[in-house]
Amino acid sequence: MLSRLVNFLRACWWPSLDRYAHKGSDASGWQDGLLWYKDNGQHFNGEFSMAVVQANNLLEDQSQIESGSLSTLESGPYGTFVGIYDGHGGPETSRYINDHLFQHLKRFATEQQSMSVDVIKKAYQATEDGFFSLVSKQWPMNPQIAAVGSCCLVGVVCNGTLYIANVGDSRAVLGRLVKANGEVLAIQLSSEHNVAIESVRQEMHSLHPDDSHIVVLKHNVWRVKGLIQISRSIGDVYLKKAEFNREPLYQKFRLRQPFRMPILSSEPSVSMHELQPHDQFLIFASDGLWEHLSNQVAVDIVQNHPRNTSNVALSSSFLITMVVLANEGYKYVLWMDGHGSARRLVKVALQEAAKKREMRYSDLKKIDRGVRRHFHDDITVIVVFLDSNLVSRASSAKGPSLSLRGGGIKLPAKAKAPC
Repeated sequence: MLSRLVNFLRACWWPSLDRYAHKGSDASGWQDGLLWYKDNGQHFNGEFSMAVVQANNLLEDQSQIESGSLSTLESGPYGTFVGIYDGHGGPETSRYINDHLFQHLKRFATEQQSMSVDVIKKAYQATEDGFFSLVSKQWPMNPQIAAVGSCCLVGVVCNGTLYIANVGDSRAVLGRLVKANGEVLAIQLSSEHNVAIESVRQEMHSLHPDDSHIVVLKHNVWRVKGLIQISRSIGDVYLKKAEFNREPLYQKFRLRQPFRMPILSSEPSVSMHELQPHDQFLIFASDGLWEHLSNQVAVDIVQNHPRNTSNVALSSSFLITMVVLANEGYKYVLWMDGHGSARRLVKVALQEAAKKREMRYSDLKKIDRGVRRHFHDDITVIVVFLDSNLVSRASSAKGPSLSLRGGGIKLPAKAKAPC
């Protein structure tokens, strides 16, 4: 009975899958219209999966995974670095972070000959300072660059320790096995800086006690000075340096009253976690994912499905199976065709985005980038699986080297493509 079902599904769906040519390679990832993905790869501490879908006319999300040496020293430390950079106002800041943050981290790790919270904080500050210098140079020709910024989520696995650093509202979630019942529990590791959260609003009021309008409810959305939802970022110089909050900056960004101290901060929230053998995987994602999926649903999706077709014993070279996930009100029919975990999470988020707009998923896929932003944000996901045997080895031990950036979608302005 099962074999007949599999053959039926293969016959029905195989032709439709051939319609969309996938461009790329296993090493650099694949492009499928507005979707870029790498379903499976090896990092210093296990395997990983990565996916990006574009909604903005210019992709504002940037991301990277770096594995191997975390310094310029032969002695290490060695480990894995993950970065999710969710830009706003344009792609300039997120691209700058992608080019510079990890290099700064390697420089400070070399100086201290180790990985630490201090190394990560210094790397953030150096990146912020570098982008400020860029804005200063470009201001006379391109003043609007002062209103471009980015969230910045970083994870570093080194010597059995996980470091999580964040500014903005991207999120890192751990999947931890509960031995008592065999379930995998979702544990949020990152602190978010979005004034939709009451504690963040309270923090802003305590930092700016003389400004009763530091946080404003505008069109039913809480915003800092009525302009931006996040309280911490890289960039957004127009809300950190008063000399850039003036003409010729667009009027919509200019404040009526000058400010004496920075309104936004670039100080990351940093935490350390000693990894345990029952820590299964990490999900790093921009808020484009989390506005559609809860932490636990995302963890369940990763846990309940094999990472690739080689782990599925029900087929020969290619298998499509039907899985229904019913959890916390989410009900999807997922056609599992060897999708990596990150790509699967992106597609489920898109299904939910279509559902919220009372439209078919197939119709959502036909919408142009730019216009697509009215339905969902850019979404970036990196899933990092943790092999306890590899995580526990010394940080001086060498492993596979890796340097990969997400995205890279190249489309003509009017292109329409499935994702």
